[in-house]
Amino acid sequence: MIPKNGAPVLVIAATLPEIDNLVRAIGPGRQDSVQFRQVHAGTIDGVSVVLGVTGMGKVNAASTLTLLVERYRPQLVINTGCAGAYDGSGLAVGDLAVASVEAYGDDGVLTPAGWEPLDIIGIPLLERKGRRYFNEFPLSFSASEKAMRLAAALGIPVKRGRFVTVSTCSGSTSRGRELAGRFDALCENMEGAAVAHVSLMYGIDCLEVRGISNPVEDRDLSRWNIPRAVENAQRFVLKYIQSLAIKESGSRE
Repeated sequence: MIPKNGAPVLVIAATLPEIDNLVRAIGPGRQDSVQFRQVHAGTIDGVSVVLGVTGMGKVNAASTLTLLVERYRPQLVINTGCAGAYDGSGLAVGDLAVASVEAYGDDGVLTPAGWEPLDIIGIPLLERKGRRYFNEFPLSFSASEKAMRLAAALGIPVKRGRFVTVSTCSGSTSRGRELAGRFDALCENMEGAAVAHVSLMYGIDCLEVRGISNPVEDRDLSRWNIPRAVENAQRFVLKYIQSLAIKESGSRE
């Protein structure tokens, strides 16, 4: 989607290293303070961009995004950062993944027969336009489709699929396989479902692009590479924003 009437593209991540290259890309810009969160505003190739650091986890992501949406009224939310890849996803460290759906992986009911999703309670987390949302929140198909087309044009391998958001990071192979099978998911993170949830509440398109920092397995930090993951994700997000500028320029001719 093309930003309209000067409304910005809002890019958020849990930590500053996950957007620091983008902060440099907007140049001097300006730094705002929104309830103690770091916010940087500027332009990339003529596209108005706001960059926000939310803090880690679902509550920080949801509360910060709400403040930023109310203040800046963005046309598009891009959520970026790193993620852990599930066994069988085909994703390796440094690869990129785009979310089609985000699922709250920890929310539900633990019964004697096993875990059940939130719909067993019957109270949705969100009702919008006649649809009830429990654990799973779709992201913008048009935005993700544009990302996939851009990746193909640039020769960058990207996988699109379902993500899981957890409060307890999976530090064992067995837990990773359990969540991957339960949600038919590629990878996990700690904020994405909350961001998709709030974006849907406001009716704003949401794109999530993450770099793979580690396999989800018996925890072994020697196999992690967070800097590579977030570098690759930011480079792609930058290309995505630049592609918006190109399209917008072409539409004015």
